[in-house]
Amino acid sequence: MSNVIELYNVSKKYPKATRFSLKDITFSIKQGDKIGIFGPNGAGKTTLMSILCRILPQTTGTVDYKHNDASVDSMQFLHSIGYVPQDFSFYPELTPYQNLMYFGTLYSIPKGELKKRINELMTVLGLSHVTHKKIHTFSGGMKRRVNLAIGIINNPAILFLDEPTVGVDVQSKNAIMAYLEELNANGTTVVYTSHHMNEAEHFCNTIVLIDQGELIVQGEIKEVIEQHNASDLQALFLQLTGSEYRD
Repeated sequence: MSNVIELYNVSKKYPKATRFSLKDITFSIKQGDKIGIFGPNGAGKTTLMSILCRILPQTTGTVDYKHNDASVDSMQFLHSIGYVPQDFSFYPELTPYQNLMYFGTLYSIPKGELKKRINELMTVLGLSHVTHKKIHTFSGGMKRRVNLAIGIINNPAILFLDEPTVGVDVQSKNAIMAYLEELNANGTTVVYTSHHMNEAEHFCNTIVLIDQGELIVQGEIKEVIEQHNASDLQALFLQLTGSEYRD
């Protein structure tokens, strides 16, 4: 499969920082990938995700966005992605319908098409009974599903997920992960980060592990686990990053 994102020696140093948050990161993301970006607290995961989504600029290095092996500019790329942050990114005093109409309008989705898309997402994500209820009354799992709906309202070609199941019950987690599997099966490239190693091992096919801003290992997740004689992803994670506390 062709690459959709290529990173070459990407580094990031924040203003007034004494050290680089990322140092010479090089890897690629293939079309149709389910790639997991992992690392301990403070490893640089959020910074890397923010650079990939063009929320932050890199200090040095190159991020090349591709479509059918041809480079595309950042603006064209931004219209083709979805981003689901760990923090809720909606207006809680509004309803899911109102939120999705607002965010869908930002993508210039025609009103008729947008209404159809909202109904589809509310049904698939089990929220059709609360489409017109204010979100601040929702449970954590329901809020997490609204967050996901907003991130995919534009049918993104690439979906970035930062801890998409944090703080939700088992039923909501299973439903969310099943839907992400379906999106990927239909062609969506998924870039994912999580602290749930068991969930990540079952979901991802490719891993990028970073620590202290440096890329430690990358590749097909099963192959990397076997190469390091680890029993599973969690064992590999601890083997390569240590077991001491991280802040």
